[in-house]
Amino acid sequence: MTNSTTAAIPGRDAAGTGRHPAGLPVLFFTEMWERFSYYGMRALLVLYLVGSLDYARADALALYGTYTGLVYLTPIFGGWLADRYLGYRKAILIGGIVLAAGHFAMAFP
Repeated sequence: MTNSTTAAIPGRDAAGTGRHPAGLPVLFFTEMWERFSYYGMRALLVLYLVGSLDYARADALALYGTYTGLVYLTPIFGGWLADRYLGYRKAILIGGIVLAAGHFAMAFP
């Protein structure tokens, strides 16, 4: 078999070794912690806003809706920024820092 034939087989890379791409562990762990953060935040955001910051329930739910919408909208801009200027490593590092800073800020009223 030639490399072009092997590369067409599902689960094989261009060299035909069947190994995962080098960036896959970074992608996996980044996505895992981002999902952990997102679903944890979904569960606690309205409770935090109402209980700790004295938001009205309707205002807290409106902010929750905005947060949820931005979770799906901002990756378009972030992906463009990473592809155009930062590269995936810097983008992941900056995103992780922003994510951790947001959670850290919630630790204090």
